[in-house]
Amino acid sequence: MTPPESPPAGTAERSALDFAGREPALLCFVTAVFWLLVGSIFGDLASLKFQFPDWLADSGALTFGRLRTAHLNAMIYGWSSLAMLGVSCWLIPRLVRQPLAWPRLAVGGAMIWNIGLLSGVPGLLAGATDGLEWLELDWRFSDPWLVLGGAMVGGALLRTVLGSKVEHLYVSVWYTAAAFVWFPILFVIGNLRVYTGVESAAVNWFYGHNALGFWLTAINLGAIYYLLPKVLGRPIHSYQLSLVGFWAFAFFYSLNGMHHLVGGPIPTWMITTSIVASGMMVIPVGAVAVNHHMTMVGRFGALRYSPTLRFVVLGAISYTAVSLQGIFTAFVEVNRVTHFTQWTIAHSHVGVYAFVTLTLFGSIYYILPRLVEREWPSASLIRWHFWLSLGGIAAYVLALIVGGVLQGMALLDPARPFEESVTVTLPWLAVRTVAGLVLTAGHLVFAWHIALMLSRHLRRERRLPPWHEAQPRLYEESG
Repeated sequence: MTPPESPPAGTAERSALDFAGREPALLCFVTAVFWLLVGSIFGDLASLKFQFPDWLADSGALTFGRLRTAHLNAMIYGWSSLAMLGVSCWLIPRLVRQPLAWPRLAVGGAMIWNIGLLSGVPGLLAGATDGLEWLELDWRFSDPWLVLGGAMVGGALLRTVLGSKVEHLYVSVWYTAAAFVWFPILFVIGNLRVYTGVESAAVNWFYGHNALGFWLTAINLGAIYYLLPKVLGRPIHSYQLSLVGFWAFAFFYSLNGMHHLVGGPIPTWMITTSIVASGMMVIPVGAVAVNHHMTMVGRFGALRYSPTLRFVVLGAISYTAVSLQGIFTAFVEVNRVTHFTQWTIAHSHVGVYAFVTLTLFGSIYYILPRLVEREWPSASLIRWHFWLSLGGIAAYVLALIVGGVLQGMALLDPARPFEESVTVTLPWLAVRTVAGLVLTAGHLVFAWHIALMLSRHLRRERRLPPWHEAQPRLYEESG
């Protein structure tokens, strides 16, 4: 049975809701793009180290270990997290038909979050790190800023949800609001300084895997669930199925992290529980995949018209792909080959880039025109951005999957020297470097396009309604 629906919001009401959250959303988007460029540069420099290991070796700040760590944190806590905060500040008010509560608090929270990054990322280059995967930012000088800033933005959003004027909460609200409850708990647990040895490794991957799921995944699934039906002008395939996916995701995902420690000195029951939970993820992943695909059936022709749809559909497909890949990687027989190889790097980029980043690109292409009330200046720049992103991530992932499998097979063969497991990856690492440069070129196009758009907004040029509001004439695909 379909839940009762409130009357759809009119154009004037939507504009008022967008205006209320415009300042924090714009601040988050602009600073997110800054960190996207910073993280891209760090990533390219780190990747070039595989071809030129002695390059910049005299500078401790530019060694591979520090560059790679700075790249990770700039992309996760800078680009992805800030962009998600901006999407949430726009999305939640629209879905609950309530202006963003305490917008100044949200602006302050975004600024404080950036202070944490501006102190933490240079600190990583200087060697100040906690030494734990996804938790490298200094817990004394950087993490408190992130906790405070995130709490301020989250408080404004949750207060907005509590003032909801709709008769039921759409599934995007479930995912987004839950993320702002889950993530602070995870972040505080992960940063407690009471774990040592094996305990520390277990808690580290409890945090790392759940930060991907209950933070990055949750908000981006919420964005996809909103944007797919919104752009297509049709309801999501099944509201009930979307709730099955949400609750199964909430129940099973939290136990997945230990599969990163298969073969390590972790109690067998923890590894077995994690493998079983990873296998059970086929339920929420299947529910989400069916819902997304069935919503798109007969409307794939709309991909020609909407840049948002192109990015978001690819993001939705990538979510299914990375989830299924993660399920199979959790099994001991597969993990034995892929563990400690370039496969893991490919897998993480299917998730954090092909799913999360492409979804955020699509979200910003939809949201930003509504915040500044004018259309994107150039359709060709959008096409360049799309193809550079798609081509770059496809080459990156395929190269490292192949290189990772070859590396794993070499490591398992006792007759082959360890050095061979390194040299076999070199051609694929070269492809990785080229692909990373292609992705950076796409990011530069994206940043330039946003700069053009905002400069016109600041000059107060003639406003045009976003073309997305027009109803394109779409044809049912035959067959």
